Amino acid sequence: MKKYVILLMAAMVSAGVSAQKQWTLQDCLDYAMEHNISLQKARLDQQSAAEDLKGAKGALLPTVNGAVNQSVGYRPWQDAGTTTVTNGTVNTKIDKTYYNGSYNLNAQWTVWNGNRNHNTVKMNRLTEQQAALQVAVTGNNIQEQIAKYYVQILYLDESIKVSQASLETSKKNEERGRQMVEVGKMSKADLAQLTAQRASDEYTVVDAQAQLADNKLRLKQLLELTGDETFDVAIPAMTDQQALADIPALQGVYEQALASRPEIQNSQLAIRSSEINLKVQKAGWLPTLNMTGGVSTSTNSLSNNGWGNQMKTNFNTSAGLTLNVPIFDARSTRTAVNKAKIRQQQALLDLQEQQKTLYQTIEGYWLDANTNQQRFRAAQATVDSEQQSYDLLSEKFSLGLTNIVELMNGKDKLLTAQQNRLQSKYQTILNQQLLRFYAGGSL
Repeated sequence: MKKYVILLMAAMVSAGVSAQKQWTLQDCLDYAMEHNISLQKARLDQQSAAEDLKGAKGALLPTVNGAVNQSVGYRPWQDAGTTTVTNGTVNTKIDKTYYNGSYNLNAQWTVWNGNRNHNTVKMNRLTEQQAALQVAVTGNNIQEQIAKYYVQILYLDESIKVSQASLETSKKNEERGRQMVEVGKMSKADLAQLTAQRASDEYTVVDAQAQLADNKLRLKQLLELTGDETFDVAIPAMTDQQALADIPALQGVYEQALASRPEIQNSQLAIRSSEINLKVQKAGWLPTLNMTGGVSTSTNSLSNNGWGNQMKTNFNTSAGLTLNVPIFDARSTRTAVNKAKIRQQQALLDLQEQQKTLYQTIEGYWLDANTNQQRFRAAQATVDSEQQSYDLLSEKFSLGLTNIVELMNGKDKLLTAQQNRLQSKYQTILNQQLLRFYAGGSL
């Protein structure tokens, strides 16, 4: 029975390990678009802008206010009152305490204010669109960061394999060196160098593993994943053909980016918004026409009429137009107009700066893609050459025809060439993907 329990527990552990989620790039992108805090804040800003737009539209409508007031009064030195005769008896009643009631319903509507209210609606509509574009900008930045971390993880994963293979070779060389020391074909000093080489390769593997763990942690934090849940990524096969694929033309990518990137569209909307804001501020020089209207009535406890009759008798309606003409406002409108013009110029400069930054970013990715692709082609040939050289040195070393220094130098050159090849390969693939992303494609 104990044997079956152990087997069952082992099967459960094995199933748990095999069921552990491995995140693909698409999984990371989808999860981040839903849970990243910065992106959620940007969406809340968009919702706030939508409410501002609704408020600006609501300002076009009339406002209606109702008011009810009930008050009590006291006249301590009142000496006159109401006299009544009951069964031949004269009664005088002096009311020192009395009650008032008033009931009002008022409405006001801004008929015209220099189109300030209509232009405010237009400006808030543009602000809402800008907030939506800012959500897209934030999302693009997050996707770009995820892609960089993800490709770096792929590179480090393959780099660790290369370093581990180099470590295995160092272990074999060390073991071969011990055998040669035993038969007197190698000195202990040379064996110490082989041992040092093996220890150095072990350190390289550990360091690469630490870098891999650090990049996974950074990617996990970017996804807003918390807790002790193990995080790992799926490792797809990255072929040499992907690194050797054609690189998009720089000008073509830039032109497509100008037409599709949200940061450019956001800056263009900012210019339109600044133009409308200038009109809003100029409205301060124009007259304002308001329409008002209301109904009211009141009651008083001192009246001989009943409450209902007072409500009817005191009922009053009113309607009117109010025209306000600005004459002198201590230069407040002039200052607001001048500042609006300054903001308009700033918006134009912001667009130019965004276009310049966009071109520099794309140009940087394009140059990196071309440079690393050339390095990758050269590194392929270098790896083949260094591998053949090291194989010959290893064979000579086994026969005692070469010294330990030449063997170690050959191994170091081979490892360097392999690492350069991997780095240029993944950098090329990353920059190619980013260029397509900026051209409007997906990662």
